[in-house]
Amino acid sequence: MNVIVVGLSHKTATVDIRERVSFSPNDICKPLRALVALEGIVEGVIVSTCNRVEIYTTTLDIAGGIERVRRFFADWHQLPCDLLEPYLYSYHGEDAIRHVFRVASSLDSMIVGEPQILGQIKTSYGYAAELKTSGIILNRLLHKAFSVAKRVRTETAIASSAVSVSFAAVERAKKIFDSLTDKTVLLIGAGEMCELAARHFQANGVKTFIVANRTFERGERLAKMFGGTAIRFDALFDHLHKADIILSSTGAPRFIITPRDLGEVICRRRNKPMFFIDIAVPRDIDPEINNLDAVYLYDMDDLQQVVSANLKNRKLEAEKAELIVTEEIGQFFNWLATLEVTPTIIAMRKQFDELRQAELAHTMSNWKDAPDDTEQRLEALTNSIMNKILHSPTVVLKDAGKHQGNRTELYIDTLRTLFKLTS
Repeated sequence: MNVIVVGLSHKTATVDIRERVSFSPNDICKPLRALVALEGIVEGVIVSTCNRVEIYTTTLDIAGGIERVRRFFADWHQLPCDLLEPYLYSYHGEDAIRHVFRVASSLDSMIVGEPQILGQIKTSYGYAAELKTSGIILNRLLHKAFSVAKRVRTETAIASSAVSVSFAAVERAKKIFDSLTDKTVLLIGAGEMCELAARHFQANGVKTFIVANRTFERGERLAKMFGGTAIRFDALFDHLHKADIILSSTGAPRFIITPRDLGEVICRRRNKPMFFIDIAVPRDIDPEINNLDAVYLYDMDDLQQVVSANLKNRKLEAEKAELIVTEEIGQFFNWLATLEVTPTIIAMRKQFDELRQAELAHTMSNWKDAPDDTEQRLEALTNSIMNKILHSPTVVLKDAGKHQGNRTELYIDTLRTLFKLTS
């Protein structure tokens, strides 16, 4: 049995193409059942996220299986095969196993080390397991992929450093303040960057948010998302002293906060630290405020330097993760090889043992004056002879299985024909 992967991702296809071949989780049952109903397809799992759409299957016919799954992509979404062909990739055997392990470990993600993909694969596998479209091989493969991902996160630091500007801002704040749980965050602006940063801050314990936006209703919506308070933009300096962390991302053409604006604010705060994060281009905050006591400022250039350094660190950690993946591939293939040849080995040993026992019983029934320990001695002798005879074919069969080639099927068929093995 062979594992094959067919799919496309952010590396091979545009968002438009990925959207057109995505599978809705609310209606995944139909395509899963249709997939395993294809000729030669034994098991199937569909993974569909914003950055990738992939199908994992098992089949006896590698070339035919890949072709049928490629056609399934086009037919199910009512698209011409020629349209999708340039974007699709396919893997089988070791390459397929490696791909699944790398995807689960986020080594193939747009941002290496991001944690979301593992949860998405687990959800996709859950649908397949519930519908029983995954079987013994894909069950084992995906559970192994989950354990590989866990090893990668445990044994490397691939996910420990910030690789987005908003996350880098949170990491800087954590270095300035011992804890974020009792801190107040003021968001100046209500766009996507402010929302993303707020999510990171909330995930790190921040409970109090204030939002100032030129369009009050939009600021109110963002504040409501995080249980915060919206204020009028022109009342910004009436509330600035309440904030420990100020993140600004507006479209203002000139500075909206300067050193002279902070004199009274610092006094009202009794010199408690303030951390300003300016992610606007052009900048919202005059860099001269960095010269004030108890004031810290990071702008986009500062944060980008943090991100760039962390990306380099992640690349080094990714190299360690690749070694873990390679090691785990060998273990999975040993199991897969054993799975294929084990039934033949068991049937062969069973038949030889039945013949041995029958001949031993026949001999003992005609040996009336045999010493008391004769049967025990003959049992040990015949069992030893049988094991020695079967040792070489067993080793050869297992070794052939590890290479997953045509020789495995040839050996299995030959043994079953020669010895008339039926079980």
